Amino acid sequence: MSSGTPRAVGAVVLGVAMLAGIGWCAEAEDGAPGTTGTPQSSQVDPGGPVSSSSSIPPAPPAPDAGGAAEPVPPAAPPADPSGDPQVIAAKVALPQLEVKGRAPRTGYDRDLFGQAWTDDVSVEFGHNGCDTRNDILKRDLTDLTFRPGTRDCVVLTGVLEGPYTGERIEFTRGQDTSSEVQIDHVVALSDAWQKGAQQLTEEQRRDLANDPLNLMAVAGWANQQKGDGDTATWLPPRREFRCSYVSRQVLVKERYGLWVTAAERDAMDRILAGC
Repeated sequence: MSSGTPRAVGAVVLGVAMLAGIGWCAEAEDGAPGTTGTPQSSQVDPGGPVSSSSSIPPAPPAPDAGGAAEPVPPAAPPADPSGDPQVIAAKVALPQLEVKGRAPRTGYDRDLFGQAWTDDVSVEFGHNGCDTRNDILKRDLTDLTFRPGTRDCVVLTGVLEGPYTGERIEFTRGQDTSSEVQIDHVVALSDAWQKGAQQLTEEQRRDLANDPLNLMAVAGWANQQKGDGDTATWLPPRREFRCSYVSRQVLVKERYGLWVTAAERDAMDRILAGC
């Protein structure tokens, strides 16, 4: 064999070895970014950056730890279908009234609520120079005439559309006619006495007896029929007025801290629910 033959064989061996090395390197780099090989792992470090070429969407930004969540405004309360401010107020006040049994009537006297129709009170119309009865007649009657020289205080005639009965009454002051229109205590004083008024001061009882919220000009016979009944025992014959009547009772009892019996509370709730 010539001397050139070993050199040729050696060159072939070296070339094969180099080609084998290149193939080994290519296998080792399979799966590296930018290659067409299959990745060795599909896991992504959640804490690390995400490549723009990745198909996994970026995580949403974390909320600002220093900022407060935006408050959700409360739902507006449903509108009261009655639209009457007194009815709306009474519906709110009724659940707040204390419920207790009726106390004994022992010790009750009309004089404990002050002189009848006194002007010496702290409520509306108080100290205006006119007694309470005439104040309420002026408020509730129409087509009024007054006794001369009384600065339009003493009502001589007028017309009442009876709230309890719906009847039209032509009022004329006089010994035999004045009683046709009477001033009703919506919360009767005797009822008030048995439901907390015993604990009121003399001034508070005087205000209660002359508070325009607790007074209404009504047909005399209806006032006599009512007596000292509460909502559980008497309601105006005119159904259209019952919402207003019961609302006044609730608001008077709230104003003066009077309680209601369970039967009275249930009757009030039933009437107001239908208003």
